[in-house]
Amino acid sequence: MGLNEFILGLTNLEKINRAPGFFKFTEHTVAAHSYRVASIAQVLGDIEEVNGIDVDWKMLYEKALNHDYTERFIGDIKTPVKYASRELRGMLQTVEEKMTDEFINQEIPREFQEIYRRRLFEGKDDSLEGEILAVADKVDLLYESFEEIVKNNPEPVYKEMFVESVQTIKAYSHRPSVSYFFKEIFPELLKVDFYGKADFLEVIDQVLAE
Repeated sequence: MGLNEFILGLTNLEKINRAPGFFKFTEHTVAAHSYRVASIAQVLGDIEEVNGIDVDWKMLYEKALNHDYTERFIGDIKTPVKYASRELRGMLQTVEEKMTDEFINQEIPREFQEIYRRRLFEGKDDSLEGEILAVADKVDLLYESFEEIVKNNPEPVYKEMFVESVQTIKAYSHRPSVSYFFKEIFPELLKVDFYGKADFLEVIDQVLAE
């Protein structure tokens, strides 16, 4: 028993596509998503520090890099399915946690097991780093879905993902990084022209005003 299986699992993440079952112009993998989330979390962490807030960078990077590692066990479940009901979401989380715990017990050397329990279990907690992860995860989903929207993807799920991402990010408005995101970054993203832009921006303005 060594760390071989953990490293092999990184290759599995390169083969798991995001938003499975929906037509998309650009495929994104869980591995690519994890890298982007870590990079976005780094940007958000920088903004927090510029505003005088101390960031535990080791914890932030651990949370961001590993936040979707356990999808190697159950794959990336369609968002509408995953959140169809609180009960279903809870069942999926229980299965994921049990498989993760079994993986750690069987494949991770005993001296590293507590480390990997910290890294592989839910990272979106009430800590500063957990909140940054939650925002970074949705920022990436927002950009990912927007890429399909501007290409006139007919699947309505991408606009739904975008709106849900904006709502989730907005819930962390107490964070300086979120205030900065909506003031300085978000407007730049929306400058791109695309079909149906006026109606879409009206919906987004309503969400931001709630």
